Amino acid sequence: MAVGVLYVDDEVNNLNSFKAAFRHDFDVFTAISAKEGRKILDATEIGVIITDHRMPVMTGIEFLESIIQAYPDTIRILLTGFADINAVMDAINRGHVYKYLVKPWQNDELKMYIINAIEIYKLRRENKDLAAKLRLAHAEIETLKKLM
Repeated sequence: MAVGVLYVDDEVNNLNSFKAAFRHDFDVFTAISAKEGRKILDATEIGVIITDHRMPVMTGIEFLESIIQAYPDTIRILLTGFADINAVMDAINRGHVYKYLVKPWQNDELKMYIINAIEIYKLRRENKDLAAKLRLAHAEIETLKKLM
């Protein structure tokens, strides 16, 4: 199962750098805005979302918060050029962020976090699948009990 990695940033140079650094390791998608990022999420299986915090129209935290209900299993990483304790708290509390990283990123470090995030995403999906199978098996057992 190919799991996509989406990077949302309003700076084209950052998007290009990200894609160049990670396109051989991951199925990379980039978006210049939260609105464009949402379109990609709606069309593609994305396991990891990395977003800049300070963007026009909608901040990275607002974007992450807005997609929690529709994409609860997706792992969220906030990548920003500004270390702001309020942004960190908002990221954790509102955006359910897995990691908060400061730009400029180090490719090896970010790659490690993405690999870990994809593994967590896959485990979450597998856990949901197993839980659904267990519920189905339990329902079948209950049906068989009633027939006896």
